[in-house]
Amino acid sequence: MNKLIAKILPYMPQKLVWQFSKEYIAGETIDDAVKASKELNKEGILTTIDVLGEFIKNLGEAEANKREYLEVIEIAERAGVKGNYSLKPTFFGLLIDTETAYGHIREIVAKAASHGNFVRIDMEDSPCTDREIELFRRLKAEFPSNVGLVLQAYLKRTYQDIKNMKDLHRADIPLNFRLCKGIYVEPASISYKNYDEINHHFLEDIELMLQEGMYPAIATHDKPVVEGALKLIEKYQVPKDRYEFQMLYGVTPALRKSLVDQGHTMRVYVPFGKQWFGYCTRRIKENPKMASVIMKAIFFKG
Repeated sequence: MNKLIAKILPYMPQKLVWQFSKEYIAGETIDDAVKASKELNKEGILTTIDVLGEFIKNLGEAEANKREYLEVIEIAERAGVKGNYSLKPTFFGLLIDTETAYGHIREIVAKAASHGNFVRIDMEDSPCTDREIELFRRLKAEFPSNVGLVLQAYLKRTYQDIKNMKDLHRADIPLNFRLCKGIYVEPASISYKNYDEINHHFLEDIELMLQEGMYPAIATHDKPVVEGALKLIEKYQVPKDRYEFQMLYGVTPALRKSLVDQGHTMRVYVPFGKQWFGYCTRRIKENPKMASVIMKAIFFKG
């Protein structure tokens, strides 16, 4: 059934797909993203705004995407949104011309830094991993307080990657890693496949970050992982300003609220953009198991 849904979804009318996508995407415009972010802010939740799009075909698109991001930052800052920004390096031509992509992303980070804000570098599929870590290294050296990175717990290399980046860590400006399980379909040779195994390594990575005094952004909707992370936070007596939880827009609001009510910092990923349809269909095509997850989320919120 999952595979069937994944196959037919790209051919369904966009208006129909939007009926269940709108729960998880703020809209098509920055005004939509700002409105959604401000509503979350009222609930005591921080945000990270993201323009949907990736894997462009030419550098002209990269230039246009950079200009859009600069405008997004200007509008969100002017509106007083309490949140930061995230971006995918392939949206700026990482796989076409790495140096050009770096230049565009550096300009975006500099713009955020001028407002005292922060940009998260998203991690994409495995052919991008080394390039994105190197990109992060370069930006971290110039903007130590204004850039972070996403890591994926299901990749077998992640624990060692965290160790390898310890040279960038400072007690006063800790490394800031968003850890998620990972969504791309990767071969078993480089990724964990079993649910319990992925959860184990997720918590192992979080524990390493806490032991080293890094700032983990714990990105999960999985209650056992949340509970495991809370036990580690208690074990190491971590102050509440030295970590945060992160969730996707529209997903598990009851679990999200429970963490906010307990006084934990919560940040919600707020995606928007005209490429929402391609984003939804591509994600499900890459990982058909998402189809059942989405359907459950639609009908069984919380």
